[in-house]
Amino acid sequence: MKDEIRQFLLQSLKEMNYSTDGIDDDTVLGPAGADLQSLALAELAVRVEDQYGVRFNDDEAEMLAGMTVGEFAELVADRTQASSAS
Repeated sequence: MKDEIRQFLLQSLKEMNYSTDGIDDDTVLGPAGADLQSLALAELAVRVEDQYGVRFNDDEAEMLAGMTVGEFAELVADRTQASSAS
């Protein structure tokens, strides 16, 4: 599941006109890595919400900039599994 989410994230970034060269699980989403600004992070979060049926509150959306691709994929995978279990 995490691999599928990672691929979705990378594909979404390409569709948003971001280069994915050199982006891996350890790449930070925000300015220290993939260099996504707040609007791009919000768009990425909405794409993930629409695709996987998970939700992020405002505090979590602000934390995304400090997360790595791997951490974000794991968070989405955990939430997806939790929602399908209930």
